[in-house]
Amino acid sequence: ALPISGEEMKDLKRELEMDEHRIDLSELCDRLGTDATQGLSSTTADEYLRRDGYNELTPPKTTPEWIKFCKQLFGGFATLLWIGSVLCFFAYGMQTVTDDFPQKDNIYLGAVLAGVVLITGIFSYYQEAKSSAIMESFKSMVPTVATVIRGGSKKSIPARELVLGDVVEVKGGDRIPADLRLTAVAGLKVDNSSLTGESEPQSRSVECTSQEPLETKNLAFFRRTQSKELRRGS
Repeated sequence: ALPISGEEMKDLKRELEMDEHRIDLSELCDRLGTDATQGLSSTTADEYLRRDGYNELTPPKTTPEWIKFCKQLFGGFATLLWIGSVLCFFAYGMQTVTDDFPQKDNIYLGAVLAGVVLITGIFSYYQEAKSSAIMESFKSMVPTVATVIRGGSKKSIPARELVLGDVVEVKGGDRIPADLRLTAVAGLKVDNSSLTGESEPQSRSVECTSQEPLETKNLAFFRRTQSKELRRGS
């Protein structure tokens, strides 16, 4: 993961205006209409799901592949090479009009320039497509099933159906299925490297240790890999 600069980190912190990590757990449960032990009722969870939608990121609009290919062929320095190639062909055409036996240097040069642009464009497009495929493979890292407490009973549901106020239980090695306020922890560490740039796994606890959401230890964020054992969070 690329390190986040100091200014970028400050901007990210400003965007995270929240107090869920600072307020008392009972106050948070009242706000979300849940119970830290019993969790949400199935009826309430269904209502929240209809109101807020699924627990998933909205994918960005994708660029058609033919547009990506054209950008590689005609973008930046490639445009100058295309212009040079066209001028070479144009110069050869002018020579055929004025000379009975025109030299073919220009047509050879034009063909070489066009070939260079085509080859580099195809290679660049292939590299970009390969990188995009790698990024797509990261979607497999998203947890598909989550264990929740609803109505006092433990059940497994699709992670995309988690709602605000759900009491979630995560075991060692799982990925965090949503942003969680931790309510019970045993030796939990999470990998926040892609979020904060910290290379080492960070320990978590139930106490609020900072006013900043990214620095407090009682929050665990969506998709961050966790090690050891996490009991519950909501």
